[in-house]
Amino acid sequence: MSRAGVGKTAFLIGIALDDLMRGRKVLHFSSKDSVDHVREFYDEVFEDLRRSVHLDNAAQTRLDVERARMIHTYRGIPFTVETLRNDLAFYKEHVHFEPEAVIIDGFDFVGAAETDMASLRDLAGSVGIEIWLSALTHRTDEISNERGIPNPVARFEPWISVVVNLEPNEGAISLRLLKDHENENVADLHMRLDPRTRLIKED
Repeated sequence: MSRAGVGKTAFLIGIALDDLMRGRKVLHFSSKDSVDHVREFYDEVFEDLRRSVHLDNAAQTRLDVERARMIHTYRGIPFTVETLRNDLAFYKEHVHFEPEAVIIDGFDFVGAAETDMASLRDLAGSVGIEIWLSALTHRTDEISNERGIPNPVARFEPWISVVVNLEPNEGAISLRLLKDHENENVADLHMRLDPRTRLIKED
């Protein structure tokens, strides 16, 4: 989660690329961007990664990534857990595509109910997938959660395993881990991202 423009989408794409480059299939949902725009964003992050780590056989890796990834947009259509359930069934039956990770960029934390998050967690467990959501926060959001998780995310905390906050900080983006499963002693990540590439920043 982060305020607008800090880099939630790029961070989620980085998570997706990590899965994809380890041979895991990923289904990416976007509430705001077209399929072509999301694909271009993946290409941009991949290219930054290729230059940063001097990736061998980049062309084949890019092809493998594209084969293991599906992008779906729902602009103008409210996203529901039933939507995800139906889409997973469709991709499995008609495309023979069963993702191991799902990205939902633009989840409506303000309009969602606690039952939605509970159903989403139940779905993840029943089909064996990992789900990552982006949450938009604001400078004025109240923080009453003991973990420091701001509204509107705080009320869903019982059903969320991991919470990462992205914060702009002196020419970089700091990652702050607010929840790590049931670990009561959440260690500082001590990780900063380059604000342009969203890759780990070397100090």
